[in-house]
Amino acid sequence: MLRAGIIGASGYTGSELVRLLAAHPGVKIEALTSRSLAGKSVGEVIPSLRGLVDLRFEDHNPRGLAGRCDVVFTSVPHGSAMETVPGLLDAGIRVVDLSADYRLSKEAYEAAYRKPHTGFRPAVYGLPEVHPEVPGARLVANPGCYPTGCILAAAPLLSKGLVERAIFDCKSGVSGAGSSPSATSHYPNLAENIIPYDVTSHRHVPEMVQEANRLSPKPVKLHFTPHVFPAIRGILTTGHLLLREKADPERVRRLYEEWTRGKPFLRLAETPSLASVRGSNFCDIGWRAEDGGERVVVLSAIDNLVKGAAGQAIQNMNLMFGLPETEGLRNSPVP
Repeated sequence: MLRAGIIGASGYTGSELVRLLAAHPGVKIEALTSRSLAGKSVGEVIPSLRGLVDLRFEDHNPRGLAGRCDVVFTSVPHGSAMETVPGLLDAGIRVVDLSADYRLSKEAYEAAYRKPHTGFRPAVYGLPEVHPEVPGARLVANPGCYPTGCILAAAPLLSKGLVERAIFDCKSGVSGAGSSPSATSHYPNLAENIIPYDVTSHRHVPEMVQEANRLSPKPVKLHFTPHVFPAIRGILTTGHLLLREKADPERVRRLYEEWTRGKPFLRLAETPSLASVRGSNFCDIGWRAEDGGERVVVLSAIDNLVKGAAGQAIQNMNLMFGLPETEGLRNSPVP
């Protein structure tokens, strides 16, 4: 039985980790930390978990997890994980970091987040469908929610070097912005509305560029614009892939069927929708080839809190410790 801890367990992603790990047959939740909620019971703070998790939040003390945990999930703001992760690794604990601190090279991180990286360690990028080196890793950098939906949707064509330029448009539910209200997530501003933000400068772009060019044997130009709309969960991705050469629909179909085969959380769908993946670790993927074959429109739907965060983190944990990839994650979507 794996002993797991979660640092930063009270936010949206941390709470989702607690929910999923509480039902995982191979895991015992050993410790949940929160600076502001230390001493309070989980059921008091997260009523949906009342009677399911009999623990109290602890103060933030990573050293206190040594000898207690085999794996720790760090679900903390960008820039905070680098203060905690090195000590956990030095204590022999494996780590799945859900912040952005270890997804990029040191230089790329400092350029994108405009701060020095003071605790850099090499990590495996935790998109298991793309990175076979996840099993056995000591530190896994869980991907961002937007890169997960975008890269998985485009991967079959990227991997063949067919994509010259990729233009992604994503619609996200408000939970992706975290639990603190902002101008774009405050209900009166968002109700019956949809708001673009960081239109040409979202911090996930370097992550997408990194992974697209790892997959593709030829350089790819990439553009991304996110929007937030009045739903709680989910990201719907529309990607316009401009190809180097014409590809007929039958070839595209074969590439998607071959690439997704054997990947338990990828499902091909005629028209992906958020209702078909809500609460699950599935990524539904669809595509349309434009007449003439020079553009393929790819589509994906994920739950940003599950496949886009907590569920993918547990998928990575399973692989790191040699457990079945799907263990604790085979729950069906909630339509």
